[in-house]
Amino acid sequence: MSESLIEESILSRPTYGTLAIAPGLAHYFVADASGAECVIRVAEAAPKGFMDKVHILYVPTPGENGLITALYALGAKQFEHFPTIDDAIMKLGEWLLDAKMGSQLYLAGTEGLIGKAVAKGEECGLDHSAVHCEHRGSLARRVQCVHCKTMIENVTTQPAKCPSCDLLLLVRDHYSRRLAAFQGVCINAEDRSETVEIKEVFK
Repeated sequence: MSESLIEESILSRPTYGTLAIAPGLAHYFVADASGAECVIRVAEAAPKGFMDKVHILYVPTPGENGLITALYALGAKQFEHFPTIDDAIMKLGEWLLDAKMGSQLYLAGTEGLIGKAVAKGEECGLDHSAVHCEHRGSLARRVQCVHCKTMIENVTTQPAKCPSCDLLLLVRDHYSRRLAAFQGVCINAEDRSETVEIKEVFK
């Protein structure tokens, strides 16, 4: 989905594919919002016995219960849902500490969830070849203001305003895997009085 929507302008810019089963001793799925549909699709196409090795973490849209029920019905070895991405990523870290060599990590959903989960996987020593991502839902970005280091969640506009230092930031395609964030730099640094139209572009 996202490969057709996102311009590939900088090498650090993440690109995403379509989730498919990879050989492994254990399979960890993390999804938010409509990312649950990806998990269900993979599970329904999986061979017999696959779900016995599956662990699922899910962050639902507030008030949404249908996908929680559908994910639970898949019969995974472990299934938990959390109100926030950060809560789910914390639990993922606990799970990965006990992960065996050859485990696979599958991520489906928004860029915020994918970025944080990739960073957590790397922190826990998971090889990048064992991480599989599919973007679903909003294109909203997680942005770091390079001037005051504030992390800004769910940025949908270009430029974006930093809530801490009040600078107007150009949201670059440059992406830090370590920070799981795009970089925002002052768009009118030479003339702060310059007016720049703000448009919603990351929907």
